[in-house]
Amino acid sequence: MSAQAISERPASSEFWRGARLAIPVMVASGPFAMLFGALAVDNGFSVFEAFFMSAAVFGGASQMVGIELFGHHVAPWLIVLSIFAVNFRHMLYSAAIGRQLAHWPLAQQAAAYFLLTDPQYAFAESEALGGRKVGFVWYMGAALAVYVSWVILTTLGAFFGQFIPDTGALGIDFLLPIYFLGLVMDFRKRPLWLPIVAVSAVASILAYKLVGSPWHVSLGALAGVALAVILPPHHSGVGIEPGETEIEKLP
Repeated sequence: MSAQAISERPASSEFWRGARLAIPVMVASGPFAMLFGALAVDNGFSVFEAFFMSAAVFGGASQMVGIELFGHHVAPWLIVLSIFAVNFRHMLYSAAIGRQLAHWPLAQQAAAYFLLTDPQYAFAESEALGGRKVGFVWYMGAALAVYVSWVILTTLGAFFGQFIPDTGALGIDFLLPIYFLGLVMDFRKRPLWLPIVAVSAVASILAYKLVGSPWHVSLGALAGVALAVILPPHHSGVGIEPGETEIEKLP
């Protein structure tokens, strides 16, 4: 289907097209939303406070880090710094998709960046790489589906956390890594995808061993970005517009 045909779809159709993309994310993140709710209550949060943190922060990894640090009575500045380290990758996401959202009104951009997550970034990039314009209604369809389910399941986890089994014993804790691997594989046709992923992975593992969590997330991402910057633009894919091939980019 052409990009023009997609842009002419009714708003409701575009919204549900985005929401359908979010279904695997909802399934994969659901157990962790409930687990977070249960952990929050175990660490002294009320059900409302657990709900409010998910609604206001909306960052699974950073929420998990924060709740564990709250439980150990760590200094507030260290909690903020740790959460910043986990979420630093979102600055890279924002810079990458900013050009796709630049034509939106500021209020819509603010809503989009608040709801920006790892899978949402992948959705937007895939949409742009397919030669389609990233529309606000489509974007919100995918983003709100994940957001609403995360907040609701957090609340349920806070209420019924004592009934949640050991996620590690059931293998549920491996759902998100598998899903994120799938997101990474979706970009495998990009130039030098394998070297950049390999460098990021090695740097992240080394950082985890030498520096510790959660810094390995940001350091691994920065290593991959550094390699992409060092490589020539026509090899790294930098400067190539969505839907444009490297041959078309060359003079």
